[in-house]
Amino acid sequence: MAAPGPARPARPRKADPGRTGVLDTQVIVVGAGPVGLLLTADLCLHGIQVAVVEQRHRPTKESRASTLHARTMEIFDSRGLLTDFASPPTEARGHFGGLPLDLTLPGAYPGQHKVPQTKTESVLEEWALSLGADIRCGHRLELIDLVQDGEAVEAQAMDRDGRPVRLRGQYLVACDGQDSTVRRLTGADFPGQGATRELLRADVEGIHIRDRRFERLPGGLAIAARRPDGVTRVMVHESGAPARERTGAPQFTEMAAAWQRVTGEDISTGTPLWVNHFDDANRQLAQYRHGRVLYAGDAAHRQMPIGGQALNLGLQDAFNLGWKLAAVLAGHAPAGLLDTYHTERHAVGRAVLANIRAQAMLLLGGAEVEPLRTVLAELLDDEQVRTRLAGMISGLDIRYAGHDGGHPLVGLRLPHARLRVGSATCTTLELLRSGRGLLLGLDGRVPAVGERWADRLDLVVARPEPDSDPGELAKATAVAVRPDGYVVWAAPSQQMGGETELAAVLERWFGTPH
Repeated sequence: MAAPGPARPARPRKADPGRTGVLDTQVIVVGAGPVGLLLTADLCLHGIQVAVVEQRHRPTKESRASTLHARTMEIFDSRGLLTDFASPPTEARGHFGGLPLDLTLPGAYPGQHKVPQTKTESVLEEWALSLGADIRCGHRLELIDLVQDGEAVEAQAMDRDGRPVRLRGQYLVACDGQDSTVRRLTGADFPGQGATRELLRADVEGIHIRDRRFERLPGGLAIAARRPDGVTRVMVHESGAPARERTGAPQFTEMAAAWQRVTGEDISTGTPLWVNHFDDANRQLAQYRHGRVLYAGDAAHRQMPIGGQALNLGLQDAFNLGWKLAAVLAGHAPAGLLDTYHTERHAVGRAVLANIRAQAMLLLGGAEVEPLRTVLAELLDDEQVRTRLAGMISGLDIRYAGHDGGHPLVGLRLPHARLRVGSATCTTLELLRSGRGLLLGLDGRVPAVGERWADRLDLVVARPEPDSDPGELAKATAVAVRPDGYVVWAAPSQQMGGETELAAVLERWFGTPH
């Protein structure tokens, strides 16, 4: 059986204007940043009609987030997107609270990968548009009269010409960032810790200062990294300076003054390409789902963007949600499937926010945290400690709870391995590119019961490539995998009774077969 190639779904229709002034669609996505675009594209991959509203009139030139971690790279590979990223610079070394940390773990993409956010957005937008997404820039949402009924959710936006546009969809997903309009206007409970400290950040041309990774100085923290194009990214935190309530971006003069107070260096003669700030606020929605309104990315959680975790956490939210929402709209989702989005991702988000808060204390604290930093630096030499923290930051340690079965692979992502499928060679990630579920037989056959779900699963027989290391996959003779790459069933042998258990698992995650 040949390995499945990239999916070719029915091209979704553009959202239908329908009634005068009303834009009808299946899903309204608010926000065309990386999280909203990944969700949109994955929904379109499943044939879902999506309209995206974005208040920006044009793509941003600010590459705030520039780190893609191993799990996110796997996600992009599982949808065939990595060729569009070319070969981004890769670093094995990351950090935990500013302390060097080797992020190398088993998998296809160890370490961290440097990709400007503008590039990530461009790739995802092109993919979404190629699948039929309706992306409307210059549309500012005014969800004051948000109405939910039993079948749809309605909202209102103002288009780029100031004309009202009524939006109606079966679901609305807020991907509109940490200052989410949807979250504010729905009054969603957003508990947590407010900001107490902040960093100023800018990309600056025409300055010549030495690079520094995380330089803790008596006056604060300084970071500088010069790119090959001559632009230097600078970040500074001034000890004792409280986080300010801001309605817009800081001025470069403020940034330059803080940099000089902390480092003694003058960067005021440089030309800023952009300036912004971020703080240590740490909040998470009590519920990621409110009826027909769902939240993903920074709309669902607010955290200091330490080590690129914020962007990666949001992208993984979107990837978890997309296939589940598509299954609901296709009419074959089992009961409660959409609720597992909150159950799974809220727990992951809570853990990530906790590690980010710990890192913020280590990074921005004063002399009082030095003893703790010394002890932790020593512990990082222990391989178990290093592996635990690297898994946490990379997203490779995620194990979703609530999966039946005691096989060690269940709940984890499908391990990376090179396989022989017929006469072709492929990777486990390439087997997920259809966007469907996967039932993979590794001992010459696929469990026959899987045929009942053939409209939702790719059934593939494969063997490990000779002379390759199958890793953890060697522990199984068959695995069932969700569209987002997580194993829901695995068998060490296809013994009598195994197919009955498999049928129950497939019905739980993929619904009743036709």
